[in-house]
Amino acid sequence: MVEQTLKNAARLLEEYHYELPEERIAQQPVEPRDSSRLLVLHRSTGRREHRTFHHIVEYLQTGDTLVLNNTRVSARRLRGVKTTGAQVEALLLREVQPGVWEAMVRPGRRLPVGSKVLLEGQLQAEIIAHLPQGMRLLRFEDALAVHYQPLGEIPLPPYIRRKLENEDRYQTVYAAVNGSAAAPTAGLHFTPELLQRIREIGVRIVTITLHVGIATFRHPEPEQLAQGRLHPEWYTISEEAVEAINSTPGRIVAVGTTCVRALESAAVGKRRVEARTGSTELFIMPGFHFQVVEALVTNFHMPASTPLLLTCAFAGKERVLDAYREALTMGYRFLSFGDAMLIL
Repeated sequence: MVEQTLKNAARLLEEYHYELPEERIAQQPVEPRDSSRLLVLHRSTGRREHRTFHHIVEYLQTGDTLVLNNTRVSARRLRGVKTTGAQVEALLLREVQPGVWEAMVRPGRRLPVGSKVLLEGQLQAEIIAHLPQGMRLLRFEDALAVHYQPLGEIPLPPYIRRKLENEDRYQTVYAAVNGSAAAPTAGLHFTPELLQRIREIGVRIVTITLHVGIATFRHPEPEQLAQGRLHPEWYTISEEAVEAINSTPGRIVAVGTTCVRALESAAVGKRRVEARTGSTELFIMPGFHFQVVEALVTNFHMPASTPLLLTCAFAGKERVLDAYREALTMGYRFLSFGDAMLIL
C-alpha cells in the first residue's frame, strides 16, 4: 500500500515537469527592479497579457491589501577545511542558541559528530549533532565570531552561476527581519517608488514574515507529496497585520508563494486569519482549498518544484503550464532573478 502511494506521488510529480532551457534561467537581475516583464494571467478565462512589472499598479484596486514577506536573507555560505585538510562548505541557516547554528554541511557524510572544521580561515567549529533532512548542528568556539563581520557569501540558488556584485539585489527593498536562507523572490521586483504609487491608489500594504528554509533548495520527494508536509519554516503574522487583512474590502493579494503559505497556514475561515507565530509544514498542491489569498504575484518556478505546485493549485495546472510555455516562447527570464506573473 505504501509503495503504491509513493509510486502515485512520483507519477504526479512528473506531470509538473516542463523543459526549461538553461539560457532561460536569469543569471543577473534587471535594472531597475520594476523593469522586469510581467505576464498577467486571468484565472477565470485563461486570458494572458504581457506587460512590464511597474504596470502592476493598473491591476490593483482601491481597497485591495498587498501582503509582503519582510524576511531578510541572513544565511551565509562559509568555506573552509577539516583538520585533515579536506575542503568543506557550511551554509549557516539559523542560530538556535548562542554560537550554535543549524547548517547544511558538505560533504556531510564525511563529517560525523565530533568533526572539527576551520571556516573562512578563522572560525573554529565542531559538528555536535545530526538533524533530519541531512542538516547538522555546528558549535563555534567563539559564540560571537560569526557576528563580528559579514563573512562568507550570501547563498544564491545553485542554478545561479554568476557572482552577484551587489548582495542587496538578492534582498527585497522592504527586507527587515533576519532569518532566511533564500529571498522571497517575487518581491525583488518592487521599488520604494512603486510601493508608494500603490499606496496612493488606495491599496493597503501589510508585512508578515516567513523565513525561507531548505525546502527552497530541494525538489519535493514523493514521500513529502504522499505525507502532504514540507520541511518546517518559521513564520509570524502580527495582530496589526491580521486587523488589516481581515478588514480588507477588496482583494487579498499575496506577493510570493511564501506569503501564500503563511496566510493559508493562519487561516481560520474565508478571508480571515489569526495572529500566529510558529512553524508551518503546509504543502500546497492541486486540490488545496484556498481560504485567504485571492490574487498572487509570483516568479516563474523550477519544474516539479513546490512553488510550481502551489501556483498550479491556485490557477490550474494547464493554465499555468500553458502560460509557462508561452513565456518561454516569448523569451521571458525564469527563476529567482527572472520575470514575474500576476495571477488574478
